[in-house]
Amino acid sequence: MRVFIETAKICLSLTVFLYASWSDYKTREVSNNVWVFFAPLAFALTFAELFLFDFSALPIFALSFILTAAFAVILFYAGGFGGADAKALMCLALALPFYPRELFSPLSGEVSPFMRVFFPLTVFSNAIIFAALSAVYLLIYNILWMWKTGRPLFEGEQRKESVGKRLLVLLTGYKVSIERVKEKWHLYPLEDVERTENGVKRKLVIFPKDESRDVMVKRLEEAIKNGGIQEKIWATPGLPLLIFMTVGLVIALVYGDMVWNFVRFLLE
Repeated sequence: MRVFIETAKICLSLTVFLYASWSDYKTREVSNNVWVFFAPLAFALTFAELFLFDFSALPIFALSFILTAAFAVILFYAGGFGGADAKALMCLALALPFYPRELFSPLSGEVSPFMRVFFPLTVFSNAIIFAALSAVYLLIYNILWMWKTGRPLFEGEQRKESVGKRLLVLLTGYKVSIERVKEKWHLYPLEDVERTENGVKRKLVIFPKDESRDVMVKRLEEAIKNGGIQEKIWATPGLPLLIFMTVGLVIALVYGDMVWNFVRFLLE
């Protein structure tokens, strides 16, 4: 019976995360109905499992959820991720507060102490690692683009931007034509222009906002048509964190805690 409940919780979590990732990628939105559906089912399954097989773990479950929820809310208000990401992490804390040892044995060979009581945070740390790997890929891509084309990565006033801002752009975006940005709605400009007495001033934009995208694209298109800037601009595909969280969940179930195993490798 316990195996059945854990299987149900894992299938439910993976199904919701896959759907939420797809929805976030296609529309940049995840309906609250997803979490309204997920949360009560997740809580009911976990509570039933603890009530039937390990009621003494109920306080640990409560602690795991409270700390995970607090972490998610703090990170949301700090601008670290969106509302859907926070809700996903909190719902996961209801569904899988602990590593499901009845069904899985990590390929890494060990269930880390963190995974035993704070499994959702292990999923999140795995997700951050994969997000970081995508940043490394974009950095290499941009360096190869500069070497191949012989053109500078940053032009005009962009060269006067802070090193930190330019590095963030290199890690999150790439050069692409304005026509492609117009065609692919999921591409967000990482730069904008403003008119000055001396012409057009080009500036980098680190945190693009949905409501300003079309306005920014129009300004950039006009600047390109008027010869104020070149046709290639900085843009980001803006992959939703939910995609990385879904990958992090699968890796946590199959392999284990990537951060813990990396630290353990360094200490051995």
